[in-house]
Amino acid sequence: MVFTIPNLISFVRLLGVPLFLYLLLGPEADGAAVVVLAIGGTTDWVDGYVARRLGQVSRLGELLDPAVDRLYILATLIALTIRDVVPWQFTAALLAREVVLLGCLALLRRQGYGPLPVHYVGKTATFIILAAFPVLLLAEASAGAAPIAFPIGWALAWWGLVLYWVAAALYVAQVATLLRAAPGRAVNDKNPRTTNPL
Repeated sequence: MVFTIPNLISFVRLLGVPLFLYLLLGPEADGAAVVVLAIGGTTDWVDGYVARRLGQVSRLGELLDPAVDRLYILATLIALTIRDVVPWQFTAALLAREVVLLGCLALLRRQGYGPLPVHYVGKTATFIILAAFPVLLLAEASAGAAPIAFPIGWALAWWGLVLYWVAAALYVAQVATLLRAAPGRAVNDKNPRTTNPL
C-alpha cells in the first residue's frame, strides 16, 4: 500500500527538505530553518515506529524512510557548507562514505543481490548527525546560544561521523563475506528488510 499513515509521515518529512533549503539559502531565516530541521531530524524514528505499531510496514516505506534521511543529511550538509557553518573537510568525509556505499551496491547488483538490511549502527549515526545539524545552525543563528550549542553540535557531528564510517566498514565486510560465500546467487526476495544501507 502507498497511502498508509507511516508513508504519509515520510512524505511530510520529505517536504521539509526544500522548505529548509529555501529558508536557509533564500531569506536566510535561520531561526525558522532550525525549527524545520529539528522537526525533520527528530521525527526520523516516528514513521518506522508507527508502521510497526499499526502493522503497516511496506516496501515503499522501507525505501522511503532511509531515502528521506539521506536527503536531509545531504541537503543540510551542502547548505551548511555553502553558509560556512560546516567546513568542506567534514562534508567531504560524509560524501566519501556515500561513494563507498554506492560502490558496494553496484557490486551487489552485478552479482544479482539486492541491498542489505539497515544496520543499527548506521541508523544511530544518522539520528546523531540529524540532531547535530540543527544544533550547529542554532549556534550560528544565536550568539547567546553559541557558547553551549557550538561544542554540543560539533561533539554530536564528530560522533555521528565516526559511527557513520563504522557502519560503512560493517557494510563493506558484510558485502565481502556475502560475495565470497555465494557469488552470483540472488538475495531471497522474501526478505522483508532489504533496503538502502545507512
